[in-house]
Amino acid sequence: MPNTVNRIELPEQLMEYMRTGWVERPLEVSPVEQIERYAVRRAALSAQFPGQTLVVPTGYPPIRANDTEYRFRPGTDFVWLTGQHEPEAVLVLHPRGTDGHDAVLYQRPRSSKESDEFYRNSVVGELWIGRRLSPEETSVELGIDVADLDQLDGILAGLDAGRTRVLRGMEPSVDAAVAAVESSGERDQELAIALSELRMVKDDWEIAQLRDAVGLTVLGFEDVWRTLPADRVVSERLAEGIFGLRARHDGNDVGYLSIVGGGPDATKLHWMRNDGDIRPGELALMDMGVENNALYTADVTRTFPVSGEFTPLQREVYDIVYAAQQAGIDIVKPGADHSEIMAACAEVLAQGLHDIGLLPVSVAEALDKESMLYWRWSLHGVSHHLGIDVHDCAQARREKYRDGTIEEGYVFTVEPGLYFQEDDAFAPAELRGVGVRIEDDILVTADGPEILSAGLPRRSHEVERWIAEQRSFGFRLPGA
Repeated sequence: MPNTVNRIELPEQLMEYMRTGWVERPLEVSPVEQIERYAVRRAALSAQFPGQTLVVPTGYPPIRANDTEYRFRPGTDFVWLTGQHEPEAVLVLHPRGTDGHDAVLYQRPRSSKESDEFYRNSVVGELWIGRRLSPEETSVELGIDVADLDQLDGILAGLDAGRTRVLRGMEPSVDAAVAAVESSGERDQELAIALSELRMVKDDWEIAQLRDAVGLTVLGFEDVWRTLPADRVVSERLAEGIFGLRARHDGNDVGYLSIVGGGPDATKLHWMRNDGDIRPGELALMDMGVENNALYTADVTRTFPVSGEFTPLQREVYDIVYAAQQAGIDIVKPGADHSEIMAACAEVLAQGLHDIGLLPVSVAEALDKESMLYWRWSLHGVSHHLGIDVHDCAQARREKYRDGTIEEGYVFTVEPGLYFQEDDAFAPAELRGVGVRIEDDILVTADGPEILSAGLPRRSHEVERWIAEQRSFGFRLPGA
């Protein structure tokens, strides 16, 4: 746990004064609407590990610099199992013989008004950071037994390490408290795998959250293009900031660091500095997603002509990527293999590269697994699961995920791209510094794919018309 000792030195007379004269203000709490879902999820996890103690921490805010912290975001698996958004909490599933588990959420209790912590501790004191729910209030809200976090050290110390699994990497003190045994690495990884695979099929409530996050993301893209001018240079940070305003106002935050790449910055796959320029005549690639208040995130990429219209060459490249994406989306249905999406996109990309004279070999040779020469300009996979994490269910086994069968209720992206680096001597000069990616969020239904992010256009002529429409509206404040 972080350092939570009292830090502020005060005279005794003031401390005595600060301990008195406060009114206890109980909060009116009620069960959250999805309370039963959390119990069902815990039961599903319990069923996989009978007789085992399962420990799932949420973590705490990481240090940004010196004594300042990043804003806290709870651990994905922890919040999926509990709904709790507060830091420094740990879920323990205590085995009930060989028949199920008793779930207990260990959290920091409220600061007593009679204690020094309330007003002297700038890390956890409620005068500094605001009101926390009491264990009783949390129990009512989330439908789970709640205990004082101070009890946890003793409980962890008494566990049989050979019958305990920990979601490690979230809380160093918890990792250290449960002694490692020879098989603990494999055993703990099995817990992480189980949690990822349980989260792969989204239920109706989760799908509603993803629709919400995608809807907010569409509004964020609209905000950006109602602001960016067609005839002058602006900073990439302007687009990032405008989108971030929507994300923080209507949601919890951005779901990941936004990528705003103007011109050649679009060819840098993980460009997150966003300190370059968006210039008329060039393309601007924007990979952005709003994380909603339930912590589900969208992940959408569009590539736009800054001036409002594609040049012939820009349109040619864009249309290749669009055709590749559509080929990948067309594969999506229950029972299809996930790897087929990548193969469908790759075939169209390779053919397009061949048609514009870039491939030094045939399309078949470029696609061969012993060659893959087309990859020089495509660089990445084209799909990942989406949910509470932007790269959701990442600990799932490969045979369940990358090489697995698509199931109804999966939500994932399809996102091919072509990137021609500024210093690529094999690319024609007019293509160097051009990057295009199109990414959408896809729900697998019994009837095939549903594009959740269809509120943003994909075809090149539709993108041009959409930009003109947005610019005709002018900027709006979120909520207006």
